[in-house]
Amino acid sequence: MVALSDVEASNRRISSVFQDGLVAVFVGGTSGIGEYTLKQLAKDTRKLRAYIVGRSLEAAERIIKECKQLNSAGEYIFIQADVSLLKNVDDVCRQIKAKEKAINILFQSQATMATGQVTSEGLPLNISIILHGRLRFLLNLLPLIQNANSLRRVVSVAAATLEGAIDLENIPGEGYTLFQLRDQTASIITLTLQEVARRAPGVAFVHDVPGVVKSGIMRDAPSGFGLKVIMGVARLLGPFINTSPEEAGKRHVFFATSGMYAPRQGVSGSGVPPPGTLDAARGVDGEKGSGVYSINNKGESAPVRVEQLMVEFKANGVASGVWESLTSDFRKVTGTESIN
Repeated sequence: MVALSDVEASNRRISSVFQDGLVAVFVGGTSGIGEYTLKQLAKDTRKLRAYIVGRSLEAAERIIKECKQLNSAGEYIFIQADVSLLKNVDDVCRQIKAKEKAINILFQSQATMATGQVTSEGLPLNISIILHGRLRFLLNLLPLIQNANSLRRVVSVAAATLEGAIDLENIPGEGYTLFQLRDQTASIITLTLQEVARRAPGVAFVHDVPGVVKSGIMRDAPSGFGLKVIMGVARLLGPFINTSPEEAGKRHVFFATSGMYAPRQGVSGSGVPPPGTLDAARGVDGEKGSGVYSINNKGESAPVRVEQLMVEFKANGVASGVWESLTSDFRKVTGTESIN
């Protein structure tokens, strides 16, 4: 476990390590983990320029006001969009690319627990947001992330360390239990990050699980009995297992900036050098500092079974099948794999 005191010590060094400021994109930044992390990063940096992508103008105005109180030198730009649609994802990325030459942090926490719904583009709503949308943002903005002179980091907040079986014939997880869908989605996110990392070894990729944190993901959840039981247990045990918004924000800033989670190649994009008490994290390939990390809410690397699972997915063609499934949907809906 990475001690919270080490997290806080690292975060206090951000402004001195990145004196020229950072450019960050927060997708899903108007609530939950995205909001907590954005506000903490504003507090820990000098000249942060942050793009906040979300649906709620009211929430964005509140968050921007709070960020300016924390850091008046920062610049906070809201882009209102429904990112369940790939055409909207592309539009957001075009707006950012028109203004920026480089991005230091792409932070994605957009998700929904809505099931049984289909977007106007013909994709299941839940996986369109958490799988298609996240990968599309990443592919569209990857050249700008690679252009950064200092930190180059992608953080995807989902269900890391819980990776499980994948059925290529049922990527949407139709008929799955909540846990089956979670585990398959976690594996798909980690696999896609590995593939992008292969193309961009100078960028670091972190997939994490936030633990039990107050967020807006449950607003679209179905009202089934099983989910009610889960939520009831969570409320009962909450005081013992919950992570406060403040701690969640601090830890996610650490995940986004610490050199503990460095890219495979190059030192310029590594982040804040970790203190001597912390070692380079183990990547999902089992090697320290290898560029793609599946970590829990305390910053610990995934167990060996996840590493073995990733190897199996590559050996039996599941990894390539996942990539082809998602990118073929891109081509069907938009005509291209990305807007680059």
